[in-house]
Amino acid sequence: MTAPTDRAAGRPTSDAHARSWPCYACPMAHLLIAEDDELLRDALAALLEQSGHSVACAANGAIARELLESTRFDGVILDLGLPLVDGMEVLRWIRQRLLALPVLILTARDGIDDRVQGLNAGADDYLTKPFIMAELQARLQSMLRRSRLPAFGGSLEIGSGSASRLRVDPTMPRAWLDDEALELTQREWALLQLLVANAGQVVSREDVLNAWQAEPAEGAVGSNALEVYVHRLRRKLGDSGLSIRNVRGLGYMLESGTP
Repeated sequence: MTAPTDRAAGRPTSDAHARSWPCYACPMAHLLIAEDDELLRDALAALLEQSGHSVACAANGAIARELLESTRFDGVILDLGLPLVDGMEVLRWIRQRLLALPVLILTARDGIDDRVQGLNAGADDYLTKPFIMAELQARLQSMLRRSRLPAFGGSLEIGSGSASRLRVDPTMPRAWLDDEALELTQREWALLQLLVANAGQVVSREDVLNAWQAEPAEGAVGSNALEVYVHRLRRKLGDSGLSIRNVRGLGYMLESGTP
């Protein structure tokens, strides 16, 4: 890996300087840093934690995949030159399973062909080393903002291979399984929207309850209410090839059928 210089990423001149960078109103995110350079990894983690984010780190591609399988992340900073499992392979794995997860590639591979390959493989942004920490911060915040704002007139989607195509309107309680409209209550829609937006990742009970707080009330939420709504959605998805899996002690995960 290419080590950062004092004026490039990895070694901010001071903590005060790092804290002074603006973070334009993007909510706190849970981020994964997949980078085998320990100094750079630690510097990135410190910077992002100072900005209010929570961070998990992986020193190789195998650990990165394990963390992605077990933990819900809002974004990934991914080095391409990872040991054990190459970063490009990790990126392709992400795009097969975690369709909406934002990925920023951070790498020493600065050729045009490398950039094109990374973006075509599904990266949301591409930054080469050495780099300026402020630019990384700005690119990351922009990527996270875009991921939280559906395109005008767009919808959240999942479904590939043998699974039906599920589309969810992010602005009103509407959803379609293939071309058939689903009848959903406000809470069912909020739960389904959250599961689709984080397909392949665990959505915790707290995430769902927080989403419900923003929706019009449908009565008190009892201790078994969430399980009841999950059961309803499972029945409505039927034999579509899409399933809501109960991840014991963590929450729920929406999975698509195997291609």
